[in-house]
Amino acid sequence: MENAIRMKSWSPYAVGAGIGALSWLTFATAKKPLGITSAFETAAAKIEQAWAPRLTRVNEYIKERDGALAIDWEWALVAGVFLGSYASSRLSGDRRHSAVPARWAGRFGESVLKRFAGAAAGGALMMFGARMAKGCTSGHGISGALQLALSSFTFSPLMFASAVATARALFGEEGAR
Repeated sequence: MENAIRMKSWSPYAVGAGIGALSWLTFATAKKPLGITSAFETAAAKIEQAWAPRLTRVNEYIKERDGALAIDWEWALVAGVFLGSYASSRLSGDRRHSAVPARWAGRFGESVLKRFAGAAAGGALMMFGARMAKGCTSGHGISGALQLALSSFTFSPLMFASAVATARALFGEEGAR
């Protein structure tokens, strides 16, 4: 039997069960749903408190928390996403070394700077959308769905449809494959 850590893909059922267990462990210990984007929102509010303390008196996000903003376990989740995906790609031998994927290069050219700028802009738009929706993929798609929240059952298919539409807009029919 192959070592699970070195496998290129895992059973979606096992991974789903693991994510579900992690989500309920988070509810039980942190008394909050699993999510990542609120970590960035809290960090931005902390920066605002440091740079423009007078503005924090009118900031609703800070008011809701009585000014108590903590950089907490959610940042461990952020770090875990990056470190875990990197470790997985290295251990499985599935790491690609190209900074510019072939599909991107075929549509937008070989520029690494353009690729990173596009990735950063896409990430910023996703973060903005996640905060507008008051939750991200993990917040709505996992935690909200586990709580049977109607907003999450609305969000998830719309997020999927938006991803398909964006891929088609950026890459044409190639984006559909």
